[in-house]
Amino acid sequence: MYTDLVAALDIGGTKIAGALVDRRGGILLRAQRPTPAREDGETVMRAVEAVIGELTVSPLWRRAGAVGIGSAGPVDASAGTVSPVNVPGWRDYPLVARVRDAVGGLPVELIGDGVAITAAEHWQGAARGHDNALCMVVSTGVGGGLVLGGRLHPGPTGNAGHIGHISVELDGDLCPCGSRGCVERIASGPNIARRALENGWRPGVDGDTSAAAVAAAARTGDSVAVASFERAARALAAGIAATATLVEIDIAVIGGGVGKAGEVLFAPLRRALTDYATLSFVQRLAVAPAQMGTDAGLVGAAAAALAGRTDQAVAGV
Repeated sequence: MYTDLVAALDIGGTKIAGALVDRRGGILLRAQRPTPAREDGETVMRAVEAVIGELTVSPLWRRAGAVGIGSAGPVDASAGTVSPVNVPGWRDYPLVARVRDAVGGLPVELIGDGVAITAAEHWQGAARGHDNALCMVVSTGVGGGLVLGGRLHPGPTGNAGHIGHISVELDGDLCPCGSRGCVERIASGPNIARRALENGWRPGVDGDTSAAAVAAAARTGDSVAVASFERAARALAAGIAATATLVEIDIAVIGGGVGKAGEVLFAPLRRALTDYATLSFVQRLAVAPAQMGTDAGLVGAAAAALAGRTDQAVAGV
């Protein structure tokens, strides 16, 4: 049987997406369900199985030779389990085994969602051509992944580069992960919106209280909205600078819903980096918006599946 495609799953706190992807990273078929993140683990798994079901009924499925999963974390790639901070029903959940059962025993590769986005951006996006990079997703949560020495560096469990849970405020708010003052607790979309509301920002007539609505208000000069994004930008800058100092990255790529805020986020982020990235070897650190958009998680998960099949890097991943 000719298996020139792989299946990809992108599992986050908001949505579960699936696709069939070719060896060039082209998406041939898509499926998606909302994540029932507050439900029990089996309810979440049924949503995953529903997405898989939409893929398996296609005639293209016969050409799929492996499955790649990019999941919100932490993940444990060595054990095949996931414990997403924003999906409390999954704790040490045997996702790889469950997906393998659902796809008839095909090989399954698991990586964190931040690592998946990193794989995609290094393969086809803003980090292409960079040997040392941090790629981040700033959305419902904050995740990340690393490219070191020209190769994806997921680490032993698949969580290396998980910048969202670096503490940048030692006595800060308690994070759902159990630590305090995490980048995610300050810079994720829900926390940008929460902080704006707590400080007096009010939504428009549509009642939209999302981070996107806060960004729109910031563009009009709303001081509370601007301040909430500036606070998020400083947290991101502190985490990026710490990472750059530790492993000498030369670019930080930022994607996800919050990254779509554009200069509302990037302008204060670049300013804040001058306060935190002060050593000579990190002063030229570049910051760039991600290029892969909402497909990044799927393309990165596909890259992991392709790499697993060939036991080598795919297109520089």
